Amino acid sequence: MDSPLTLNGQVAFYQGKVRDVYFLDEGRLAIVASDRISAFDHILPRAIPGKGQMLNDIAYYFLQATEHIIPNWSEALPHKSVTTGKTAEPIKIEMVVRGFLCGHALRQYTAGERTLCGASMPDGMLPYQAFPQPIITPATKADHGEHDEDISPREILDRRIVSEDLWQKLASISLELFAFGQQMASERGLLLADTKYEFGLIDGELILIDEIHTPDSSRYFYADGFDDAVSQGRPPKHLSKEFVREWLMSKGFQGREGDVMPVMEDEDVQLIRDRYMELYEIMLGRPFLEESMDNLQETINSFLQS
Repeated sequence: MDSPLTLNGQVAFYQGKVRDVYFLDEGRLAIVASDRISAFDHILPRAIPGKGQMLNDIAYYFLQATEHIIPNWSEALPHKSVTTGKTAEPIKIEMVVRGFLCGHALRQYTAGERTLCGASMPDGMLPYQAFPQPIITPATKADHGEHDEDISPREILDRRIVSEDLWQKLASISLELFAFGQQMASERGLLLADTKYEFGLIDGELILIDEIHTPDSSRYFYADGFDDAVSQGRPPKHLSKEFVREWLMSKGFQGREGDVMPVMEDEDVQLIRDRYMELYEIMLGRPFLEESMDNLQETINSFLQS
């Protein structure tokens, strides 16, 4: 479903890389998670059937599970692909928390860097090894059509993106959310390696916005066999979108100017769907049952009127 819906009380519409955002009257919001998939800030040429519903269901589950740490924007799940809630003024920083040397951090480390966004990475680390303590590596939240960029806490304060007090709150809550996410992952035989959090303000109150602890915003490893893989120099088995990035890199695509997006075959689409479904079933403890997308507009409008 890529054509915009027409929702009751709609005042504005924004199409992100993978989600469609409907701003409604009275400060309400409806977000529809599409089956589009992105990597390196580019949308891939084919959608992944059911991905939006899986991601949205996981995100809503974790938003509800973390309300004791910080309130969030969500209020209801009228359809597996849709979350409704409150509109917030977004803080234009992504709080990226990394517990392990992998992904972007590993690529920078391999290139010889020992500092990422002002956070130190010790010498002598093995790929995928856990950091002594989780590190925060913020990124600017780019405007539509632009790319997110690494930024240090000092740069954030110097550019007055947020105050020092607010920065300290963002950092503290991000680490608390990450620790809770790691605990929940551990109970399911997984390791939460890294993730990102986004925050906003409603009448001056700090809240959590966007999604949380999904395979699009997070990287998970299987705990079983992880230590052996790291010690032997092998990539550990993971459940995340990183394998999509790795596949793109193997085809010569990293989102750089001049890179050509590779063709996605049916088996590539199925592999990605299977990975998302596997994480869904592990995290939520139930099989994924896809909900019909027929009459989605009517379903949402009926809920909004109730």
